[in-house]
Order: sequence, then structure tokens, then C-alpha cells
Amino acid sequence: MMWTSKTAAVAALALTGAGILALPAAPAQAAGSTFEEGSFESSAIGGPVDYTVYLPEGYDASGATRYPTLYLLHGRGDTQAAWKQVGPDLDELIAAGSIPPMVVVMPDAPWNERGNYYVDSQYTGGATPGVAVETAFTTELIPTIDQKYATIDDRASRVVGGYSMGGAGALRYATAHQDLFANALILSPAVYVPTPPVDSSAREFGAYGVGDQVFDEQRYLSLNYPATFAAFDPASPLHLFIAVGDDEYVNPDPADANHDIDYESATLYNAAKRVPGITAEFRVYNGGHDWGVWREGFREGIQDIAGYLQTTPRAPFEGTQLGTAGDDRAGGVLALTDGGGVQAVNAAGALGGVGGAGGLDIVLQRFAADGSEVWSSAIASALDDRAYGVVASADDSVIVGGYSKRDHAGAVNDDVLVARAGGDGTVLWQTSIGSASAADRAYGVAADGADGAYLAGYTSGTLEGESSAGDKDAMITRVDADGRVAWSHQVGSTGEDKAFAAALASDGGVYVAGTAGASMPGASGSGGYDAWIAKYSADGAREWLQQFGTEAGDQVSALLATPTGVVVAGFTGGSLSGATAAGGNEAFVRSFDASGTALFTTQLGTADDDRGAALVAGADGGVVLVGHTAGRFAEGGAGGVDVFTATLDASGAETARSQFGTPQRDGADEYDEGNLFASARGDGTAFVQGLTYGAVDGASNAGSGDVFLTTIEVGVDATVPGEGGSPGAGAGAGAGSTPVGGSGVAGMLGLTGMDATARLALAGMLLLLGATAVLVRRRVRAQAQRH
Repeated sequence: MMWTSKTAAVAALALTGAGILALPAAPAQAAGSTFEEGSFESSAIGGPVDYTVYLPEGYDASGATRYPTLYLLHGRGDTQAAWKQVGPDLDELIAAGSIPPMVVVMPDAPWNERGNYYVDSQYTGGATPGVAVETAFTTELIPTIDQKYATIDDRASRVVGGYSMGGAGALRYATAHQDLFANALILSPAVYVPTPPVDSSAREFGAYGVGDQVFDEQRYLSLNYPATFAAFDPASPLHLFIAVGDDEYVNPDPADANHDIDYESATLYNAAKRVPGITAEFRVYNGGHDWGVWREGFREGIQDIAGYLQTTPRAPFEGTQLGTAGDDRAGGVLALTDGGGVQAVNAAGALGGVGGAGGLDIVLQRFAADGSEVWSSAIASALDDRAYGVVASADDSVIVGGYSKRDHAGAVNDDVLVARAGGDGTVLWQTSIGSASAADRAYGVAADGADGAYLAGYTSGTLEGESSAGDKDAMITRVDADGRVAWSHQVGSTGEDKAFAAALASDGGVYVAGTAGASMPGASGSGGYDAWIAKYSADGAREWLQQFGTEAGDQVSALLATPTGVVVAGFTGGSLSGATAAGGNEAFVRSFDASGTALFTTQLGTADDDRGAALVAGADGGVVLVGHTAGRFAEGGAGGVDVFTATLDASGAETARSQFGTPQRDGADEYDEGNLFASARGDGTAFVQGLTYGAVDGASNAGSGDVFLTTIEVGVDATVPGEGGSPGAGAGAGAGSTPVGGSGVAGMLGLTGMDATARLALAGMLLLLGATAVLVRRRVRAQAQRH
């Protein structure tokens, strides 16, 4: 712990027994877990480094199972033995499934009279000159542990924690060594801004000394967290759990009140949550600078961190990435018959030399089978322009649909946008659809089989010749190959209704689906928002509409037409067709025949938020679902929100699943709205395009949200002509959805990762594990402090 000198607090914080404060009763140590003592010779220190290692019950020494690692740093004056008392807590939490089994390392830090603050000291005076503690721990201790024990050598699988002086050390290591740690547990940290008070032990033992000066202010400033925050790289995000007691020592000098550790902890939290790339939780407990607070903080903190912790070795996430310094979004992908494709990126600035007109711009990029860029062009205005799908049209051209923000003589509203780009990228025409006095958007687009397109979305107004049912209504529009509106209809309930997907039916008509706030025409609501699907003929006549759902929220986000009907996918907050829900929203897939009769329903998910977002066709009448999850399936996860795929056979039975991504949020924005598109390539693979707040291997995040493009294996060729653009309207083939990486897709940034041949050779071996900060955006909560 950190001691303050020249105060009565020393007596109040007196140690008992062997240098450890008296603790509340703890559960007994589990019979199966063990402590091992270890040591290694450190060249950085010039002597031994001792440590204790906690091994969980069932620890597999063979290395077949790999474990995340927790490093725990003790406080000023304490030893490695101090942390052993949390062994029973670890046993209990692991047995309950609250945290994963982990290897826990408790190093001893005796240097500078046990007041070294875990930094490299440059102090040469006194009887005990300083040593390079930070170098020893970060370059020697961690490799020693990873070599000796079955750990996961990955920053996302590593946590550093500590109390008091150890809390200061943990904060330093987590922010200055981003390559080593992605999570930190900071308890009653002895950190001070800008410099420590005059009675702090940070000034006494040479930790921040230089030469014969026991404390050097510039040395302290260079190592303190404001300096590491200023240099923090958001591409390697960090999650902090900070906790402190409300009865911390009160400095008697009012000028130093801001240096009370409860005050400093709140200051740290408020600074941390404003750093791009850092997320933070903050707790204040009833207690002081003691183990009553630290045990409570340890138990709650390690459970919080477990939600971010990578618990299995993470295979590569290969592909390419596009982005600007702003917040970009995926806008659709279309696989072409030559092996290449066209993708739309909603860019917050100039991208690849195009766009940058203002707000979001739609940047269209065509790339060849080898990943090289063929052309790039932009659909851009001074306000937002956003794409939600790309589909094929005549003469090697493509049609993109979405919405644009328009200024209608001072009334700024969204209009449905549809545009066609020729085979060389030239924008041939652009059409706006909707009311000047109300918002209108398209969220799905499908080819119409006649070189035009169907667009699905909503209108807040009243279309010509139509009537409003109230609030927003779902809208379906058909445009021809020249951008002329053939017909446009709205349908809705008295509540808020939207369409999110469209798919070309085998007879030339269109399926459209979304969510409804009340009962749709001829249907009955189940409570809350319901899912719905309708079939329209090619000339715009509604043939049937089905509404289904639970008392919770339900939505169709993706459609895939089949020769005999249609498959829908989305999410439900309840249990569809008697399914057992694991918790939170769950993804579902439901099949209908051409007359609207439901055939099967499959529901799948974790205890967290899971949502279906896109579909491609599978082998023998099956489908492959692409979605996003905030939880972990049995296959593991990369952290944060991941992308997942699930392969279903023709009866709806799940036959395969994968989960992949970065340790940050992938596939969904900070509001958990999906941003994923899929399009089958006809060779047993499919493109998957989506949002990431992280980075695929070999790339860097350009700033906030970027757009990734990867491929998944989906099986034999089962191409559905004319599809491929909207979320869920992807053309496709599919069975056994194993991610295989970039597969030759380079685009503007160039190919990253292995070459295509090597990827395909390894495809069967790869399990991509799908984890803000500003990147994984969890709501941070602060409890009230008492001073």
C-alpha cells in the first residue's frame, strides 16, 4: 500500500501480522486451485524477481487449453503475499462462471524500500539506488510467465491491476504499454495531478528521482498519466475499472484537498473517459484505504473486465479496411462475376481522393479479383448522403440506394436517394424521392430483374396518391433503369413502422420486411414492436402481409428470396415459436413459402445482444446468416461486439457457426444498429462488409468507425441472380461459414495479411474470433462520492 508520512494516518493504517491489513472473512481456498512460487534473474534489475502464481482448478499444464492472465501489483510496503488473499474470491467467481479461468501473477517489488512505484528509477543516491522495475516487469516478467505457463500471449487476454502504489503502477503499464495490456483494474490509485503532495511517499524513496535528487518533478510529469493519455493510440483500446473508498485519508492542508485519493480517483476517471480509445467504469465504496474496499473493488472489477477479456487465442482477422479521420459506415457490397466487386462506403471526408463535399458522402469503389482498384467515384453533396446497398444493373453498371439530406427552401429533411453508376464509375443519374416537408429514407435495395431496383424504407409524410396510417409508415418504391419512379406505396400502423430489407421474388415481384409499432393492415400486433413481411407484385399490388413477434421488440433486418419463397432474419427480444431465449435480443431466421405461410423458425443467441443482419443462400436449400453479437458463442469471441455467421440447413437446423472481429465493436454502431452487408461470390465464398471501430490485421483504424471488407466460406455455388446489395439481400452460396480473410480484396488500402492461396489452404484451420472506449462504447456510470 501507499504510506503517507508526517501524518497521523500512519497509525490509522498500521499493518497487522506479516504486513497485511486485517480483512473481512473470505471463503476457503478451493481444493483444486494452487499457488506456485517462482523467480527469475532479471538483467534489467541485476538480481532476482520473485513472484507467486495462482493456477485455477483444472489448470491444463499441457498447453492444450490457454488462459488469460491477470497481473496484480501490491501496494507500498507490502509484498507479493498481499494479493494471495483474493485466491478464494477467484475460486468462487470462476466456479460461478462470473469470470473465466485465468492465470494470476503476483510479483514482488522490494526495491526503493518497497516504494518504487513500478517505474524505472534514475535515482543513484542513498543506500538503495533505484532500479529499472518497469523494464523488468514489461520485458522480462511477462515473457517468463508466457513461456512457463499456458497463457494467451495477446494484449486482449492480459489484465494488469493493483491497489494504491500498485494502482499507480497498473495505470502506468496499461497506458504506456498498450501492446501488452487491454484492461486494467485500478484500486485506490496513488496518482496525483500535476505532482504529489509534499507528504506523499512518491517523493520519498527515489522512484521518481534523478541522480542524487530523490524526487525530480520533470521525471514525475513525464511518467504520470496525463502524459500517457496525451500519447494514447486509440487503435489499441483500453478498458479501465477504477474504484476507491469514500473514507480515504483527508490531507490536513486545504491546498492539497485535490490530492486526497478519492478526489484524485474521480479526476482520473473523468480524464480517462475523455481519451479516444479508453472506456472506464468508476465505483466509490464505503470504506477507506484498506482491503474492505480493495476486495469489493477486485470482485466487481474483475467481473466487469471479464466482459472485455479475450479468453481464447484469437486467430487472424484478415481483410481490408477503409476509413477517414471521421466516423464512417459501410454502405453495401456487390460481388461481380469476374471475382471482383463494388462496395459503397459512407465516408465522413475525402476517401481515396474522392468525396469530401460535406457530411457523409457515398464513395463507390470497384475492385478487381486480385483486389486492385478499378475506379472510385462519389455521390456527394454538402449534406449527408448515405448508401444502404448496391445492386447490379445493365451494361456493367450498378444502382445504389439510401438517402440524402436535402435543404428544401429552408426545410432540411431526408429524401430517398437512388443513383446509377456506369461501368467506369460515372454517375449516370441520381433521383430523390419523398416529401419536402417530411423525412424519407431507404434502408434496403434489391435489383428488380429489369435493370431497375426496389427500395425499402420509410416515409414520415404522405406519398402522392397514398394516405398515412400515422407516425412513420413503411415505404416500398420501384424505379426503372433510368431512375424514373414506376410506383411507390406506403403501408403502416398507427405506430412507427419501417422497412429494412427488400428481395426480388422469383416472379419479378418483391418481398419487403421490417418492424411495426402497432397492427399492420389485416394483421394483429403481439405487443411492442413486431416483425412483418409483405409481398408486392411487380406492378405494385400488395399480395399478402404477415406480422409476427413477441411482447418484446422484434424486427426483420434481412431477406433472401428462394425459388419457392423467402427467408427472413433479424432479432427478437422474446421467444418466437416457443424457442428458449438465452437472454437479451436474439437473432432469428424464419422461412416462408410464396403464399406467406411460415415454415420454420430458428432462434439463436447468447445471454447478451445478438442480431441477424444479412443472409446468403446455402447449400441444398440452406442459408447462411451474418449478424453481430455482444456475447460469446461457444466458438469464443474477440471482444466488444463481434460478427458471427450461422449456417442453417433447409429445415432450419443450425450446422455451423463462427464468430470473428477485432477486440472493439464490429458490425454494429454505438446504438447497436447493425451495419453489415453480404454478397456471395459464386465460388463458395461471400464478401462481408461492415463497420469496425478496431482494425483488421495489418491495418490501422483511421479514426472512430472504419469499414472492413473480408470473405467467409459459405460452400457450394447457389447464386441467386440479381441480388447482392442490400442488408440481407445478398446473393449467395453457402454452407459452413468459416471466415477466410481478405481473399484478394485490396481496395484503396492494399491487401493485408496472407496471400489468397495461403488463406484458402488454412481456411479449415482458422477460427476467427470475433471488445468503447470510443471504440467499444459502454455506458460509464459514476457513483456519488462522499468527501
